[in-house]
Amino acid sequence: MDVTTTAGQQRRQGAVAGWVAATKHALDRPLTSYYLLLGASTLLLTIGLMMVLSASSVYSYTQYDGNSYYVFFRQLTWVVLALPIAFVASRLPHRLIRGLAWPGLAVSTVLLVLTQVPGLGREVNGNTNWLALGPLTIQPSEIAKLAIILWCADLYARKERLLGDWKHTLIPVLPVTGLLTLLVIKGGDLGTALVLFAIILGMLWVVGAPARLFGGALLVVAVLALWLASTSAERLERLTNFADPFKNYEGAGWQAAHGLFAMSSGGWFGKGISASQQKWGSLPEAHTDFIFAVLGEELGLVGTLLVLALFLTIAYAGIRVATRTTDPFVRYMAAGITIWLTVQMMINVGMVLALLPVIGIPLPLVSYGGSALLPSLVALGLLVSFARSEPGAAAALKAKRRRRTAGVTANGGLSRRGK
Repeated sequence: MDVTTTAGQQRRQGAVAGWVAATKHALDRPLTSYYLLLGASTLLLTIGLMMVLSASSVYSYTQYDGNSYYVFFRQLTWVVLALPIAFVASRLPHRLIRGLAWPGLAVSTVLLVLTQVPGLGREVNGNTNWLALGPLTIQPSEIAKLAIILWCADLYARKERLLGDWKHTLIPVLPVTGLLTLLVIKGGDLGTALVLFAIILGMLWVVGAPARLFGGALLVVAVLALWLASTSAERLERLTNFADPFKNYEGAGWQAAHGLFAMSSGGWFGKGISASQQKWGSLPEAHTDFIFAVLGEELGLVGTLLVLALFLTIAYAGIRVATRTTDPFVRYMAAGITIWLTVQMMINVGMVLALLPVIGIPLPLVSYGGSALLPSLVALGLLVSFARSEPGAAAALKAKRRRRTAGVTANGGLSRRGK
């Protein structure tokens, strides 16, 4: 009996060791980051389209003359427009990408300023952070996220040898990015301002800013957030009641409470696609900020864990790219994009789970909104480009193309001989 037990344990241990060795071998391949980014991004985008269709159907029907597909087709249009742009971004030379740093920062700053111009700026849900340009309405703060990362990455790459001096680490990054963040706050968008602040802090951490800076920065942000919340009765109520949304169920806790209802009613495997009950008017912003709640209700715990696993896959691939590259610009850019998408996901999920106040942050690639989708896909396109430049990745891709070409040629030759 003891011998049998020992033999069984040895087989199990051998199987586990073999699985670990195979996984390690697969993750050590040159194209691992490339395939992980493509696979996880594609799945998230597909899930996002599916959930936007489901979560927005009731809203679209009531708001757009019985057309249940209005919001979905708008999102699909943005996807069709964004994918070619992301593909182009994945093929751009890194030198050309860096050349867009200052123009991107300038354009973002101008667009943020224009949101405060009467007639151009448009107010949505109490925030004047939208810009009306003819038939197109955009949210410049979403573009600013990518612009800040690009500008900081280019600047820090140029100052690589000077970053041991804290002055070069902070100047001019803090004044410039602080100005853009203040412009976002001016429009009333506290949620996006917090994401920008997280991006800036993350970039400073990556380049090795002094540790004491982070404690002071967090204190300043906490004081600023409380002050901004105090200027709005609704924000203050959300900030003080988020931990127990049922305390003020009919008021500030309504959205968070119904988000929890949706998540808790989904069970392990959910009620099924389009079977959500909360999207029928009880849950505000079901297809935007609270789409994760609808996802939990319809796909259950398994669906939510899948989405989180896909985001963590992108984060792993982004960190892998940043740590394996020898190009400082690629390192800072990959780290900044990873910080942006991961932090925004964490804030959105924490908001839906009532772990954080409701501050109006969409879930990247999943929530409805072209202004958020386009910069996110471009950023992922850039990450894919960086993954292609990892050590050994370019050679592996060329070898794969040669094998594919050789296979096509061989098949063609066999077909001709058969004729």
